[in-house]
Amino acid sequence: MNRYIGQPDYVHGSEPRMGVLLTNLGTPNAPTTGALRRYLKEFLSDPRVIETPRLPWWFILNGIILNTRPQKSARSYRKIWTEEGSPLMRISLKQQQALQRALEEKFGGPVKVALAMRYGDPSIRSGLEELRSAGIRRLLVLPLYPQYSAATNASTFDAVSKVLQRWRWLPDFRFISHYHDEPGYIDALAQRIRAHWDNEGRADKLLFTFHGIPKHYFTAGDPYHCECHATARLLAEKLGLPESQWQVSFQSRFGPREWLRPYTDEVLAAMPGQGVKSVQVVCPGFSADCLETLEEMNIQNRELFMQAGGDRFTYIPALNDQPAHIDFLADLVAKHAQGWPEVRPDYDRETVSREQANARQRALAMGSER
Repeated sequence: MNRYIGQPDYVHGSEPRMGVLLTNLGTPNAPTTGALRRYLKEFLSDPRVIETPRLPWWFILNGIILNTRPQKSARSYRKIWTEEGSPLMRISLKQQQALQRALEEKFGGPVKVALAMRYGDPSIRSGLEELRSAGIRRLLVLPLYPQYSAATNASTFDAVSKVLQRWRWLPDFRFISHYHDEPGYIDALAQRIRAHWDNEGRADKLLFTFHGIPKHYFTAGDPYHCECHATARLLAEKLGLPESQWQVSFQSRFGPREWLRPYTDEVLAAMPGQGVKSVQVVCPGFSADCLETLEEMNIQNRELFMQAGGDRFTYIPALNDQPAHIDFLADLVAKHAQGWPEVRPDYDRETVSREQANARQRALAMGSER
């Protein structure tokens, strides 16, 4: 049996190009119970996400969670759904298009940017097939998770690797595993926060909240906790904030086990009693606004803070497709693609085309059919 399913024939003389696979976590196709059940089943079946023995977890997932959580999650998604669909998908498409334009301006050679989601659509497989159809010979994968975790970045690598196992001709391959302390990333975040301060003023405290992970992932060696704190520290230094004016917390915990502390909801509920009457919240681990920022933070946690006696709660949006963010991502791609011909400003497309045409003639003369 041929294991290289869907492998197109190689055409001699095709112009090689560089491909960038831009990835994020994913989103359901609709804010419905059925769509959430499909999405959550794929997400929660990933052994990188849930590090639990497979057989017991299968019964918990299919017997309990998928019969209760999809309906609750669908209600949450309906609060933020737009006429254009999922906010994460809408923003991700804008990021992909903006990065395509930025790289075309930045690079001398041909480049193609494709979007893929680790769970849901467009899939990792479809994104890679889009790049293969475009004739890419060099592949750079950029997961939009600034802080590394096995549950996100490593899971993306697994999915990419699974697809590439079925390709006969592999491209040159590079993978960006994290960028939590890159100066351009810190600068873009600082610019976003300062712009908010210019419009809204400052609050008593700035809260950096990151998506949590189970504590035992951290104790097993996952660097995520440390990278979150490094991002927050560098950002506070860039903003000139003393320690008394900022704090780190972790949100979105799931299940009975202990997760990284302190928990964002508990921190916000306690702040008013500690004299913090106004708070500004930013989520430096999310490259695009999504359910966790728009509904969990800006609706649920806002209510917690205000009901606890707070006077003012402000959510500072994610970097999304802000020019500073796109410029940074373009620079990050250029940094990791060093040495590849498409990155060189002196790339001569006419010469490359002529060389490829000559190579095709030689191949045909030797008996190639394509």
